Formats: sequence, structure tokens, C-alpha cells
Amino acid sequence: MLLAAIVTLSSCNTVKNTVASSSDLSKLEGSWELNYISGPRIAFNGLYPGKKPELSFDLAEKRFSGNSSCNSFSGKLVADDSSINFNEPMIATKMACPGEGEAIFFEMIKKVNKYEVAGDTTLNFMMGDIAIMRFKKVN
Repeated sequence: MLLAAIVTLSSCNTVKNTVASSSDLSKLEGSWELNYISGPRIAFNGLYPGKKPELSFDLAEKRFSGNSSCNSFSGKLVADDSSINFNEPMIATKMACPGEGEAIFFEMIKKVNKYEVAGDTTLNFMMGDIAIMRFKKVN
């Protein structure tokens, strides 16, 4: 009887963890605009003087798409409740882009391995425990 109680309680915890994970992942849904990127010595507005990079997530299709401030890109979404990976092959247009903004964007996004959504309006991409990119929700 004790064994049955332990198995039942373990099953309940598994269900709770699954529900929590899917709700955390659901916070990614929608469109986000970059407003911070670490690394470059050039000011953010100097990197992206016209258009800021954007990223959109479609959880139903398990895909992401976006614009690097110059070229469009898309790929398969590899994420769970806290980890995310952009190292799967992604497709992108190949227009010539002025400045270093696009190259820095793609360089940094490939380093991302975790994410965190704060207050449903801020998306932080992290490398380990260090935030290296930050996005704001676009309505």
C-alpha cells in the first residue's frame, strides 16, 4: 500500500512538472524586438540605426522566424521550459547589409542556450547564467 501511495504521488508530480513546462514555453509565443546585445563596443543604436532585429515564435508549428535588421531568417524551434538552441540549420536571405549589426546578431544568437521571460514583456537570452540578448514583446 505504501508503494502504491509513492507511485501515485510521483505520478502527480510528473503531471505538474509537465504542465509547468508547457506554460513556461508558451510565454515565448509571439513577436519580440531586440533592445540589448552584449559584446560589441559599438552602441546599440549604432549597430541598428534603422531597424532593430525581431524574432517571432510559432509554438504550434515549432518554428521561429525573424529579421536580423537586414535579412529574414527562420528555422526549427528547439526549446523547452528554460533551454533554447539556435544551432540547428536556419535559412536566411542573403542581401548585403551595411555595418556589423547583422553579423553580431547571428554570432550571439548561436551562443544562446537558455532563456527567461520576465513579466511577459521581456525575453532574456542567456549563455549559461549571463544575459547576452534582451528582447521586448511586440504587440
